[in-house]
Amino acid sequence: MIAVLVVVVGALYLGSEILIPLALAILLSFMLAPIVIRLRRWGLGRIPSVVAVVLLVFIGLASLGSVIATQLADLATNLPQYEWNLRSKIRELRIAVPSGGVVERTSSMLRDLRQELQAVTNPPREGAADPAKPSGDGEPAKPVLVQVQSPQPTALETLQEVGLPLIAPIATAGLVVVLVIFMLVQREDLRDRVLRLVGGREVARATEAMDDAATRISRYLLMQLIINVLYGIPVGIGLYLIGVPNPILWACLATVLRFIPYLGPVLGALCPIALSFAVAPGWTLPLLTVALFIVLELFSNNVLEPWLYGASTGLSPVAVLVAAVFWTMLWGPIGLLMSTPLTVCLVVLGRHVPQLGFFDVLLGDEPALSPEVKFYQRLLARDPDEATELAEEYLEDGSLDRLYDSVILPALAHAERDRLRGGLDRATVEGIAEDAIGVIDELEEEQDLLSDEAGEGAAGASTAVSVLCIGARNGLDEAGAAMLAHLLSRRGAGARTMPRAAISGRNLASLERQGIALVCLSYVNSGATQHAQRTIRRLRQHFGADVRMMLCMWTGAPSANGSEELLQATGADLAATSLRQALRQVDEDKPERPELAPRSRTTAA
Repeated sequence: MIAVLVVVVGALYLGSEILIPLALAILLSFMLAPIVIRLRRWGLGRIPSVVAVVLLVFIGLASLGSVIATQLADLATNLPQYEWNLRSKIRELRIAVPSGGVVERTSSMLRDLRQELQAVTNPPREGAADPAKPSGDGEPAKPVLVQVQSPQPTALETLQEVGLPLIAPIATAGLVVVLVIFMLVQREDLRDRVLRLVGGREVARATEAMDDAATRISRYLLMQLIINVLYGIPVGIGLYLIGVPNPILWACLATVLRFIPYLGPVLGALCPIALSFAVAPGWTLPLLTVALFIVLELFSNNVLEPWLYGASTGLSPVAVLVAAVFWTMLWGPIGLLMSTPLTVCLVVLGRHVPQLGFFDVLLGDEPALSPEVKFYQRLLARDPDEATELAEEYLEDGSLDRLYDSVILPALAHAERDRLRGGLDRATVEGIAEDAIGVIDELEEEQDLLSDEAGEGAAGASTAVSVLCIGARNGLDEAGAAMLAHLLSRRGAGARTMPRAAISGRNLASLERQGIALVCLSYVNSGATQHAQRTIRRLRQHFGADVRMMLCMWTGAPSANGSEELLQATGADLAATSLRQALRQVDEDKPERPELAPRSRTTAA
């Protein structure tokens, strides 16, 4: 894979002269294709639609260029009038900065050091004439002034010197225009050929990838155009109101230059700010100009772009920055201009081609880890504080039972699978369980405080049920039992938890039986059916036939067939594979008891 990437990057760099016009044409065709399709739906033919769109683009670019040229000519005419203001500001700066300051002393020191180094590295040669020593007649030798003059260039050389740098961009632009017209006219045929080439038998996946890339790039370019126009209009109005000359010119430049990531907004702001220093003798106008651009940038970056972009690109902020650096190093300023659309294509490939999935992981805006894996990783790192923060963030958009079922229980299942594979020792498993129970306790306290502040009591079933929740084998099972007890308590049931040591052979006889209507046996290992069968048999002997037994094999997804199989294999009265299913089972099964145990909660040390 590394060798393939090196070859691809080398081909992109060496073939830039061919690939840059092709990439530009593809991006422009993506942007113009929706307009062509709309015109064709309105009854205009294929070729007339393409010609109309291309002419419209040319008219727009010509109008923009005409406005910019007129404004530049006006600015060049008025520049001599601003010279006096610049000179006065320079004099003010010289007066404000005291002589003999840090900058001047540093410059003097560096100049002396350079002279000393030159004297050491270039000593005078023997026999060479020293201009400081007198010559034979007693007078110092005078240096001879030598001038090197090159012949005047001919007309052909001048034309080559000036014209050749302009030929390459004009030729590239012409090639791009021809390619865009060809791609728009032959759009369907090119699409079919690409599907045949890259799709093979996976036509559906290739079609989905192409549609995804086209939609994302078209939406990104359209939204960027809208954002740039909405940014340029306030720039022009603001500069006109505060008195900066040629506001239309700076508005057009700000709109166009913002297509260049990172560097464009800076260039678009520097020119009017520099001009504001020369227009007026005071400092009010430059400060107002700087404030205008700061306010517009903050509004655009924090309000306008998040609102309009949304999930149009599917790139993370870091990916946009890395892409800008990478494509600029490969293709220069044109690469910077096309960096985001090209990276969007890579992310789309990563999402639809399994072999290139690392592009989606590295560059996409989807979270690298799912919530349950992030929570499990925090438990592995023994960082319960951050695990609690993750749980609280999830609660902002979800419910408590969904948090337990979708995040914490799957995280405990990850730990159980790693334990069964031998990846975790006993101490680590118990530490993970202890931290998970600590997070559950923290969430329970916060939920109780919120309920007290809102004046809400425990809402639940009409008939209270006393439930005993027991972790069967290890601390992970106890954490599952703690979550179930918490949810039952919030629904009005008198639930409490007991550690696994309470049902051991020597402690089971002392386990309290008064007021217990339901025993919930918690397992994170869904394959421990034999252990569950033995434990349920011993619990029945202790509590009697009146106390119902619920087996909770936490797999995270309710399953009717799975519950039936658990009932047959273990002899339990009720079975659940998720917390929500367990809550529903408790609500439906409410055996009446004359006396209920008080609400309390016990956890393993």
